[in-house]
Amino acid sequence: MIRSLWTGTTGMNAQQLNMDVIANNLANTSTTGFKKSRADFQDLMYQVLKVPGSQSSADTQSPTGIQIGLGVRPAAVQKIFTEGDIIQTGNELDVAIEGAGFFQVEMPDGTTAYTRSGSFKRDSDGRLTNSDGYPILPSITIPDGAKQITIGETGIVSAIIGNDTVSTEIGTFETVTFTNNAGLTSIGRNLLVESAASGTAQAGTPGDAGYGTLAQNYIETSNVNIVEEMAAMITTQRAYEINSKTIQTSDEMMQTTNNLV
Repeated sequence: MIRSLWTGTTGMNAQQLNMDVIANNLANTSTTGFKKSRADFQDLMYQVLKVPGSQSSADTQSPTGIQIGLGVRPAAVQKIFTEGDIIQTGNELDVAIEGAGFFQVEMPDGTTAYTRSGSFKRDSDGRLTNSDGYPILPSITIPDGAKQITIGETGIVSAIIGNDTVSTEIGTFETVTFTNNAGLTSIGRNLLVESAASGTAQAGTPGDAGYGTLAQNYIETSNVNIVEEMAAMITTQRAYEINSKTIQTSDEMMQTTNNLV
């Protein structure tokens, strides 16, 4: 059997995966706090027909040998945690992290998830939540009748309550960092959870060393660059076509061999 048939198949499968990653990036161009992904690939094992350095005569050695590659395989799909653009919304509950860090969100099962999306809302109890109603941690509750809510760069939340003329502190934001952001597990809904690869969450105060500051009335947009993704899509499409041509040509070579009989 011609090796290139199977080699071309691995190439088509790899480019299909690459296109899936690109499609997901493009689909989330407008997703708040989204981080794009990139597929990484590795070549497969090699069939060694002649070992490099083997004796080619009594006094000489083969400088390269003969090694036939058997294709490609996906090695990883990695999230790229560069910052997206920060845009002004005018919504007092929108918060962007300028620098490193994640907001903490309490899941329905009591576990903690993490997000860069700071598009927060109030539930019926006045608690700050994400768009799915999951409360942020540590919990921040805005009293009824509170006005002129202010979120400082260091995470202090204050508001004027009732007939007061001065602001009262009602809570504090806390952000977390990880040793390896790329090791976080995506679970959808703009949420990530820690894994053995990411390391444990390290909580801190916004503005401290290694932690970004907060910007009220702003959100972080997706870091997907449409032009880059479109260029990658064109390259992926052409690579897919070339690999399919490899299979077609291998088939034609086999047909030529059959016609010799």
